[in-house]
Amino acid sequence: MTRRLSIFFIALMLAGCAGTADDSSLVTSTATITPSPSPTIVWFPPSATPPPQVLNTQIPTPEQNPGIGTVSLSDDFSSPDLWDIASSDEGSAAISDHQLTLAVGPGVYFPSLRKGLILNDFYAELTARPSLCRGQDEYGLLVRASEVAYYRLALVCNGTLRLDRVTSHSHQILQPAIPSGDVPNGAPGEVRMGVWAVGSDLRFFLNGRYQFSVNDKNYPSGTLGVFAHSVADTPVAVTFSDLTIYNVNYQPPTKTPAP
Repeated sequence: MTRRLSIFFIALMLAGCAGTADDSSLVTSTATITPSPSPTIVWFPPSATPPPQVLNTQIPTPEQNPGIGTVSLSDDFSSPDLWDIASSDEGSAAISDHQLTLAVGPGVYFPSLRKGLILNDFYAELTARPSLCRGQDEYGLLVRASEVAYYRLALVCNGTLRLDRVTSHSHQILQPAIPSGDVPNGAPGEVRMGVWAVGSDLRFFLNGRYQFSVNDKNYPSGTLGVFAHSVADTPVAVTFSDLTIYNVNYQPPTKTPAP
């Protein structure tokens, strides 16, 4: 009986060992592999904030001919008595068809002044039409003029203009010659000359466009005139028409200190 129990327990132990071996071979690993985190995509990366931009304040262009008022005189060149008229072998000044025509021979300078007119502060415009003119030949406007002295706006037939201060025995260049697209280059041509004069301030215009200004106290008043000048060996002919003079009421403003 004892022997049988021993054999039974041995058999039972062997069966348990066999089962244990078989079960271990069927064990399956259930460990989970955790993937590495992927990099985060930044769709809108931050950019450096630019410093605030400082904008310059735009200063308006000053008006070049302020204070122009009503018409004080209009001359349609219908009266020969109002201008210096003359004729000689060297040149002539004649009025016809509402025009003043200056015609001069080679090397001749010929002015003509408007009579009975004294101007202080004013704005004036006058049309000039060169019909014979080339190279260094010139014509133009006489400002604050008398028989012996005046300012002379010279339009040169090479497309430049300048300003002289003239006396009976000398002249001084106040504005050297500068090119301008408003000066007729030779002949024929047409240009509307203008001058704004207040005190010692003289500003010059062609076809309504500002050209230059000068400050000169020598001639505070005078009449207006025109001239033609042949510099070379060919004649010059220019007609002038439609003189209009305006009152000017203007006081220079107080200077603004520079920032």
